[in-house]
Amino acid sequence: MTRTTTATIGITGVTGHVGGAVSRALEERGVAHRLLGRNPQRFDSRVAASDGLLESASLDFSDPERAAESMKGLQTVFLVSAAETAEREAQQLAMVGSLSRAGVERVVYTSFASPSPTATFTFARTHYATEQAIERAGLEHTFLRDNFYLDVLPLFAGEDRVLRGPAGDGRVAAVARADVADAAVAVLLDPQAHTRGAYTLTGPESLTMTEVAQILTRVTGQQYRYEAETVEAAHESRAVLDPEPWEMEAWVSTYTAIASGELAEVTQDVRELTGHAARSLEDVLRQR
Repeated sequence: MTRTTTATIGITGVTGHVGGAVSRALEERGVAHRLLGRNPQRFDSRVAASDGLLESASLDFSDPERAAESMKGLQTVFLVSAAETAEREAQQLAMVGSLSRAGVERVVYTSFASPSPTATFTFARTHYATEQAIERAGLEHTFLRDNFYLDVLPLFAGEDRVLRGPAGDGRVAAVARADVADAAVAVLLDPQAHTRGAYTLTGPESLTMTEVAQILTRVTGQQYRYEAETVEAAHESRAVLDPEPWEMEAWVSTYTAIASGELAEVTQDVRELTGHAARSLEDVLRQR
């Protein structure tokens, strides 16, 4: 194993599924990197056991000045998008400024499939704005445009194992989080080969919500079904949870984005980046 001992890569979202998997894969390959998180003390034992391979520093999307200090000396940052809040877009745009002030040369950003200012899914608009800010800042970049996560589709079901929402007969080419992590590692290990690249990461098939329910039923042995709602009914059924307006729109637009066809495209980008086939929903469920 070739070991790199000077950290020039920073990883955000290290306590999450994707950022954590990317960090572990780099560590296994002997690639030094800096763990960037709100509570870097959580990484103390891991850093101490790494024999100088790992560093840690504080990064909070709500504190862009400190984030800039924490990223100094890094050439590349794997930027996992901020938590879903009303301030998400403002925080991500501020983080782009932090990257520039820190002197970071390159960002690998977890964006979203079909980003645009008029995207149906509300957070796809936030990702579009962030991509545009990265380009305006003159940062070298690679955009990993993830579809919805296969790992999260089971959570669309309520306790009664019914998936409810205004997705109609629309299809979604959801991707496994593990495949997103594998793709990110491939880019980070050879970033110049992917400069200015934008990859739409999907699973191997495009599924309706009815088909998702059928696969869940087959794999788990429990009965799932999809119940289509109108947009109005979707707002009414979720109102009992008293969400904030931005949260309600994000929830409902998750389904209307599927209905729109914007998330139906299946690509080969996972295979192109990783060299292996994309995992299916059945693969993800069986691995769990």
